Amino acid sequence: MNFSFLKIDHIQLAAPAGSEDQARHFFSTILGLAEIEKPSALKKRGGVWFQLGGQQQLHIGIEEPFSPAKKAHPAFTVKNLSSLKDHLQNKHVPYKEDTLIPDVDRIYIEDPFGNRIEIIGE
Repeated sequence: MNFSFLKIDHIQLAAPAGSEDQARHFFSTILGLAEIEKPSALKKRGGVWFQLGGQQQLHIGIEEPFSPAKKAHPAFTVKNLSSLKDHLQNKHVPYKEDTLIPDVDRIYIEDPFGNRIEIIGE
């Protein structure tokens, strides 16, 4: 083969119409991701984008009819997972701990729309 995949550029999660402010609150205010501007040609579609780490992005796209992803999910790595757990508790965001994989510290949360998100401690 003369090609190779290099990295994940972005992940998109779906959300219902009119939910951009909820997405901003959850992903920016609670999780601390920086919102980035969508290209002008895509703004009319709705949704909101966030920067994740160095060069990856999280896109929240509007989908009607909307159905949350309950099994398929992104998995993010976080530094200091115990601090994030405390932060989530203080913000009343429930999480589920998962110890099924030995030596992997991870939790699951749901965004305001019911999409599953895995978070793995570094």
